[in-house]
Amino acid sequence: MTYELTGRRALVTGAGAGIGAAIAVALAGAGADVAVHYAHSADGAAEVTRRIERAGRKAVAIGADLRVSADADRLVAESVAFLGGLDIVVCNAGHLVGRSSVAEMSDEHFEQVLDLNLGTTFRTIRAAIPQLRQAGTNGRVVTMSSLAAHNGGGAGSAVYSAAKAGIRGLTKGLAKELADTGTTVNALAPGFIGQTAFHDTFTPPEVQQNIVAGTPLKRAGTVEEVAAAAVWLCSDGAGYITGSTIDIDGGAWFR
Repeated sequence: MTYELTGRRALVTGAGAGIGAAIAVALAGAGADVAVHYAHSADGAAEVTRRIERAGRKAVAIGADLRVSADADRLVAESVAFLGGLDIVVCNAGHLVGRSSVAEMSDEHFEQVLDLNLGTTFRTIRAAIPQLRQAGTNGRVVTMSSLAAHNGGGAGSAVYSAAKAGIRGLTKGLAKELADTGTTVNALAPGFIGQTAFHDTFTPPEVQQNIVAGTPLKRAGTVEEVAAAAVWLCSDGAGYITGSTIDIDGGAWFR
């Protein structure tokens, strides 16, 4: 069983910070060249590319608004032009937008949450499918679901939970569509991952403490632990796994 990715070419969306940045760096550490997508974190994406280059791999930072189909198409085209092809796509881009009850949520907020999570994943993969079909048995897609898809999430995140549950369904359907080429499609479902902008922005410290206390392993996860799972799913060692979701939550889903 090998986790070697030398010669593989990867695109990671939302890779300017947090989990996406850790995944991009980890893929490079396993030998892949990486296109680092960002929407707003240009400085962060530039630093990620420097880290990858210091590790001896090729990297490029590409800005794109994945809510726009033309931008998703351009992101994939520029990634292919730089890398010489595309074997791996990690769809990490997403956002809670803000906490709101369903009763108080506007149509605009609802549509924005769905689009920033499920919509961006759909557009990125759709644009990459021709390249993934060429990659054949080297082809790997990793999407980003969430513990929220299991349990409905915290207060004010019902629609975010629905979007992440939708990603799980999309992952299973895509796994069937691409199975004839040998390309696999799987999802990661992180629980509480500490020291990320997501929770620093949307989860008060006392709530974070309560989440950790209620997690069977009694600690937060790390971005590196999520990245390690992504590298494994992209490797030959996970080649018979497709349509699956790996929970990375310290056991929180079965509480």
